[in-house]
This record gives sequence, structure tokens and C-alpha cells, in this order.
Amino acid sequence: MSQDIRDFVTPSCDLLALGEPTHLEPAFARLRNDLFAQLVDHGFRSIALETDRVAALTVNDFVEKGTGSLDEAMSAGFSHGFGDLEGNRRLVTWMRAYNEHRPPQDRLTFHGFDAPTETMSAPSPRPYVEHARDYLDPALDSGLDLAALVGDDERWSRTEAVLDAAMSPGATPEAEKLRVLADDMLTELYARAPELIAATSRAEWSRTRMHLTAALGLLRYHKQCAQPVEGDVRITRLLATRDSLMAQNLLDIRGAESRRGPTLVSAHNRHLQRNISHMRLADMDLTWYGAGEILSSLVGDRYFFVAGSLGRSKAIDLQDPAPDTYEGILQRRISTWALTPAAELPPARTRTDTTPRQGYFPLDQATLDATDALLHINTGD
Repeated sequence: MSQDIRDFVTPSCDLLALGEPTHLEPAFARLRNDLFAQLVDHGFRSIALETDRVAALTVNDFVEKGTGSLDEAMSAGFSHGFGDLEGNRRLVTWMRAYNEHRPPQDRLTFHGFDAPTETMSAPSPRPYVEHARDYLDPALDSGLDLAALVGDDERWSRTEAVLDAAMSPGATPEAEKLRVLADDMLTELYARAPELIAATSRAEWSRTRMHLTAALGLLRYHKQCAQPVEGDVRITRLLATRDSLMAQNLLDIRGAESRRGPTLVSAHNRHLQRNISHMRLADMDLTWYGAGEILSSLVGDRYFFVAGSLGRSKAIDLQDPAPDTYEGILQRRISTWALTPAAELPPARTRTDTTPRQGYFPLDQATLDATDALLHINTGD
């Protein structure tokens, strides 16, 4: 056991995934920040969080260049309400202080790797396509009226558009034309890259590409919403689509960061684990390939997964685990918190004392068999 994550970084690792079993226990974000500081000393130069990739550009502008304010970065740069979390605020503050007097090549970068979707809603693709149109040519419309194709933004973002295929605009003729338009814009972006980069910058060109890939991802997600399937199949396909977009974003982030150093990835265990993801939601039984399993199949031992584990927590009203569970064994071995190889944990049973509102997914043997290491917190306090 160790409290130094550098003890677990293998020479081949360039994506170190640090999972948490629930988003609601603040101790995981605090420890993530400390472990990232250790990894920075080990050559890591970037971190990627489970938040909207395009929104996170606002955070990175602040972290790298001091653009805007901390409050603006937290309010505009995070999705899913994660800008309200104190651990994330401390992370952004520390990264800005670290970068302030360093040359550009040595500065830390902040990434989001999620799509801008919520569990029960997904936004309109309009602002992403508009950004690209304005970059390429404000008069560009390829013979199509963008406003007419998108229509009212609310018809995309309302909950009914996700849960009811008949209410989704994702398979309408307008949505199909919008997908073709966004794809044509992406082709033009590459075709004119020398001209566009010379007139603006490589960074601005890259931002536009991120906007277009986000727009296309959203349009794919909305098309899934429009498929006439119900229950388990509908939600499973949406979960799989979101995680596939996460995996693509992480591969793209590594392409950008490959010469600067490895990347720490922080998200829920269910997104990062190497084995198939499973979740029960109401009466639905959902199973899909998470981003971690997709990435592991593509990049092999470049991907290293540390699963988060929690004993008890006042924040989510989680009591001590039963002694014969995986968390119970870790609880006896670890008095505060520690990292430990997953292979050292003996067989046990899955804890059953959790509730859906805690957002906690207990350890199980299938996850442990595909996990490199564990981060166990005895008590969230």
C-alpha cells in the first residue's frame, strides 16, 4: 500500500484513469488534486475531467493564460453542475498558480472529455455549428438556413426529446441536413487548414474542430434518441453513445498531449473501468461498453485504471461496510486512505447497503479482475 501514485505509474502509461465510485463524496476530488500534483512532478502535464469538452476550453484559457476570472471559469467551464464543487475550484486555482510564471511549453492544461449531455437531456447543436460557421465564413450557409434547420433550441433540450422518440428532432429531415452541413464544414476546415491557421492560429483552428466534433456527436446522440425503441434498449444505446464520444475525445486529447507528457483522467468508475459497465435504473437493467473498456481495447497497456472505493461517508450517509465485502476488507487494512494493487484483494462479496440516491457503485469481482489498482478512502471526513 502507498499514498504515492507515482509508485503505480508504469513506463508505458500515458492515460492514467482515476475513478471514483460516487460523485457525491468530496474526499475523492481533494485526493485527486493531491495525486495530480504528485504526477506533475512525474512528468504529467494535463488532466481530463468528466465534463463537457467545449465548455472546458473556458477553464483552460484561465488555467493557461489567465483569461477571464476564476468565477467565470467555474460557472461557464463545467457541465453537470461540476463547477460548483469545491474540489474542482481548488484544482483550477492550483493549476493557474502553477502556470503563472512558467513558459508555455511547461504549463499544465485542463481538458473536458465528456459530451454536453445530461442523463435526461441533450442540448441543441446550434451554438457549436454557429461557432464553426463564423470561423469559416460568417456568410457561409451552403444554401441552407441554419436557423431554420435548428429551430427552437428547447425542442432539442427538453426531457421528452430524450425519452420519447416521437418528441425527438434527431431523425427529422432538418436534423439530417444539419448533420451533412456539419460534416461538410469539418471537411472544409481541414481542406483550408493552411489558410485558416495562417489567418488565425492553430489553437483557433483546433477550437473550431472541437466545436464541429461536438456538434456531430450531439447530432448522433439525438438520432439515437429518435429511434423507436423503449426501456432498456433506449437508455443502453444512449449510455453507449455517450461513452463512445468520451473515448474518442480522450484519444484526441492524447494526440494533442503526446509530446508533452501523460494525462490524468478523472471520472466515475463506470466510465473508466476496463470491464463491461452495468447499472440498474428503476426497473431497467443496463449493460454497455464504457469509455475505459473502449480505450483499453484500442491502446492496451498505455491505459492504466485505478478504481475508487469508499468505506463510509457522512456526506452521502454511507455506513461502514460489512466485513466480508471488498470494501470491508479494505476498511480493516486502510485507516485513512491508500492505493493498493487490485490483485492483492482476496475474493469477497459485493456490498448491498447502498441506495440509488448515494450514486455509489460497490466493487465487484468482474471490475477488480480488470483493475490495475485501488484507491480506498476509509472515511470521507
